Amino acid sequence: MAEPKPEELIDFGNRAVNITMKRGADEAEVFLSSTSNTSVGIERGQIVRRVKMIDQGLGIRVAYKKAIGFSYTNILNEENVKGTATKAFHAARASPPDENWVSLPSPKRFSVTENIYDKKLIDLSADELVNTASVMLNAAENYDKRVFPFGGGAETLLATRAVVNSHGVEAYDQGTYIECSLATIAREAEEVTPMCFEFNMERVYKVDPEWVGREAARQAVSSLKAKKIESGTFPVIFAQPAFQALLYYTLINSVKADYVQRERSALRGKIGEKIASELVTVFDDGLLNGGLQTWRFDGEGVPSQRTPIVERGVLRHYLYDNYTAKREGVESTGNAMRGGLASYVSTPFLEATNFTFASGNKSPEEIISEVDDGLLVHGVQGAHSSNPESGEFSVVATPAWKIERGSVTCAVRGAMLAGVIFDVLKGVSALGNNVRKIGYLVAPWIRVENVKVIGK
Repeated sequence: MAEPKPEELIDFGNRAVNITMKRGADEAEVFLSSTSNTSVGIERGQIVRRVKMIDQGLGIRVAYKKAIGFSYTNILNEENVKGTATKAFHAARASPPDENWVSLPSPKRFSVTENIYDKKLIDLSADELVNTASVMLNAAENYDKRVFPFGGGAETLLATRAVVNSHGVEAYDQGTYIECSLATIAREAEEVTPMCFEFNMERVYKVDPEWVGREAARQAVSSLKAKKIESGTFPVIFAQPAFQALLYYTLINSVKADYVQRERSALRGKIGEKIASELVTVFDDGLLNGGLQTWRFDGEGVPSQRTPIVERGVLRHYLYDNYTAKREGVESTGNAMRGGLASYVSTPFLEATNFTFASGNKSPEEIISEVDDGLLVHGVQGAHSSNPESGEFSVVATPAWKIERGSVTCAVRGAMLAGVIFDVLKGVSALGNNVRKIGYLVAPWIRVENVKVIGK
């Protein structure tokens, strides 16, 4: 993977800003990104392809008389940068003004980040990735002959980004990623389990492909002979993938300032009020050591920071980007995001970084042992249809297992979980010590009392 030079991206950014300002813009911002990734794919239990992809480009945002224009290009040369800057300015002139627009950010000092860049990943060869994928496959196949690994892979990524604006912001950062993932099913006689999926993603070279393969296989095998259960209200242990899906469309949206300002959040006006169990402490940490969403600055060049969201059950803060912060006359929390690998193609939007639940001191075994009659839920389906305004959700629990008298007994099928996320947070009765990073979420297992389960 080739490493772009900081001065090259910053120079392109400054040229684009200067061109736009000479056209008559009031303000201009350039976001630049370069990504290089190598991936090894798995299909139907076989390593089938190796792919290397490189992408780079810039997006230009222009303010003119409170109107905003945007344009982007994936070809970084003088002609294209000039043309893109001109298009962004013309787009601003043709757009209606936004009376809530104040200004782009001004320069501020950035904090230091740790363990988000690893030179070993840049030098990692495709053959080494093939070996990683092979270790994962072998671990799954050797676990049980009934397991069929049908998809997944291993990949590395180098991501470089820079922000330059007309107020003097000049920001540059680099980060690396490595991920291995495996999807499995198990077959026995005429029974086929639902898909089970496991992965390990890190910013430095410390993934465990053997664990991924073994755990994906274990989940599939333990999903055989699933039974339906009676409806009722039960304690539920949420593993991180299930909790992440549930939170993303409910709690996380409800603490974003844009949802609050549009009166689409159930937490509007509730700063200082108790919204969760005293066991719940949550913070959004854009500087988390080794965090999957950790960067020195956000998508607008605002320094990343740690923001308290909930302290011992009490709501303390919302998340802000530059636009929503200036609209209220407060400071941005550094939560402007640019989406996807080709992140230069989008304007910034408000998003969580590393949305972190403080861990507890119980092992997974202890949390399970304290449940007399309940569920362990590893994943959910349908969380995207949750209501961020009310926090209501209705999801299918899969894969999920029944807990009886302190032990996991069998897989369950067809079970739905329904409720309101704020009731879930108030019902938290235990937190594990097994913290994992899953997308935007950093959390342990979480046990919740009195969750409505709809069975047969």
